[in-house]
This record gives sequence, C-alpha cells and structure tokens, in this order.
Amino acid sequence: MRRTLIKICGVTRPEDAAALAALDIDIIGLNFVAGGARRIDAGQALALTDAIAGRCQVWGVFVDPSPQAVEQLLSEVRLDVLQWHGDEHPAFCRQFGLPYVKVIAMQAGTDLRVLADRYHDADMLLLDTYVAGRSGGTGQTFDWAQWPASCALPLMLAGGLDAGNVGLAVQQLRPAGVDVSSGVEGEQKGVKDLAKCRQFVAAVRAADAKEHSCE
Repeated sequence: MRRTLIKICGVTRPEDAAALAALDIDIIGLNFVAGGARRIDAGQALALTDAIAGRCQVWGVFVDPSPQAVEQLLSEVRLDVLQWHGDEHPAFCRQFGLPYVKVIAMQAGTDLRVLADRYHDADMLLLDTYVAGRSGGTGQTFDWAQWPASCALPLMLAGGLDAGNVGLAVQQLRPAGVDVSSGVEGEQKGVKDLAKCRQFVAAVRAADAKEHSCE
C-alpha cells in the first residue's frame, strides 16, 4: 500500500514531540526562522530531538539564513533534512551535505517544470500557499487545480490542511506527503492539539487505505 508521508511542523515543546513521535507520522519539523511564532533555538531543538529519540525524521525549516548560522546550528543539532522557504539558490541549498526540500509558494503563473529542473537535486518540492510578505505557515490553501499531473520530483502538499480536508487532498492529488502546522493547533501557535493530530493522521491513513482498495 502506498504510504503518504506525514509531517507535523512547528513543534516547540518536548512533550508534544514525544507524543507525536508515538503516532504514525514520519517527520517533525523544527522552525528556525527568525521572528517566527514557532521559532526555537538550538537548546530547545536539542530537547525536542532527545524527546523524539530517532522515532521519526527531523527537518529544519529556514528562510534565507546565512551559511554561518546554518553551520553553527548543525554543529549543535542533528537534522535529517533542510527545508528552505526563501529565495535560496540551489547551490546554497545543497552546500551543507544534507538532503534538502525546497518550498514553492504557489500562485498564478508558477511553473513547476522549471522549478523542478532548477532544484533537480532536491529530495522533494513542498507546495505551499503564496501570501505576500509571508514565507509559509499561512494556514491557507491554494487552488489545487494548480497541482501538476506529473512532476520530475516528489511533491509534498502544505497550506491550510486539517483533518477535515486532508483525506480528500490525498485521494485527489496523491501527494508524496502532507505537511500540517496550524491545522493541528488550538489558539496558541506552536502548541499541538494531540486530538487534532490523531484525527489528521487517521484521515491520511484512511485515504491511503481507500486508495489501495480502489487499485
């Protein structure tokens, strides 16, 4: 059965990380974006990775950082994948010796064929919603009609997902993975609602099973 990767991003508390790692998810995202509501530092990241204890991958989220800042962080914290949300050039993305994912802010005229060629050595492209002045984490969906029928790279879907719509997204788009942050939170950003997380995971896995039964 095809398994959709599940990434829960913007985790800030070790107790949330430990609980999430016990669910049927694949990736936890840690936000290192300066000024972000879910931003953590290296010390917090160490506590979070200790709580995860290798049970799922850890991706680090960045927006146009300096190389020195990334290298310093990587000297202190073990990350599996680097996720770039800004205007990073492909050579910048690949220079740290780790797999990387490039985030694409979807809007009218976005040409994924060109971008997949430009970032050809990325592990994946993550498609999020374009909002002027924001670098992801908007909690808004984009027009899924823009989802390509095929792409040279695997695609992960983000933007406005929650337990109520992710099953349809998996069935309709067949993404390699789905990424959620605000859709599994309450009023406080960075604090995950574990009931919502369980519902989100269940919806994805039910869609995976339904897809398999139709093949």
